[in-house]
Amino acid sequence: MVIEIEEELLEEIRRIFSKLEGNVRIYFFRNTEEECQFCEDTLHILKTLAGLSDKISVIEKDHRSDEARKYNIPMYPAILLHGEKEYNIRFFGIPAGYEFGALVEDIVDVSTGKPKVDSKIAEAVKSIDEPVWIKVFVTPTCPYCPRAVRTAHKFAILNKNITGDMIEAMEFSELADKYGVFSVPKIIINEKVEFEGAAPDSFFLAKILEALGREIPETLT
Repeated sequence: MVIEIEEELLEEIRRIFSKLEGNVRIYFFRNTEEECQFCEDTLHILKTLAGLSDKISVIEKDHRSDEARKYNIPMYPAILLHGEKEYNIRFFGIPAGYEFGALVEDIVDVSTGKPKVDSKIAEAVKSIDEPVWIKVFVTPTCPYCPRAVRTAHKFAILNKNITGDMIEAMEFSELADKYGVFSVPKIIINEKVEFEGAAPDSFFLAKILEALGREIPETLT
């Protein structure tokens, strides 16, 4: 069953997308050798959004593609957002429910390359010179999850060393079980630090620094 988006909401998104600056490429990856319950719905969402602005394009790739290998896509369905620059902003599973809003906001940020982050926090994020991999487990009905996803993705825009993954816990239930996901959002950073719940950008940054074994400034505690 294809997800339908109300016309009133589409008009609002069209107004939001009128402020897009650079082009946005949305890569959609699927495993063509396995059954995918939400692939068609996910692709429908992406194409609907792309139809609201000539600055947005959807590029479909499968698990055997050069792009899947290049961008290290480990599971499907997957979404990767690129602007004028390439970013490690990824969605695994359908961006439905509350996560739909996060996707829309991410598209705007990718287009401008200027996510709204406090200047001091932004500078600290930009100074990170080690790989950071943030997994954010969510469900579509969780109203607090988009904030965690957005923080991970905003940080990934600020610093190419950071990869931010949204993972839909019900679609990837085995992975959720592996990480002991009993409530969402659950955030895992570099397989070392984890926490639950929506948190301010400063707290999120402190947890990243903790995962990297770095001293946490008093201003972040």
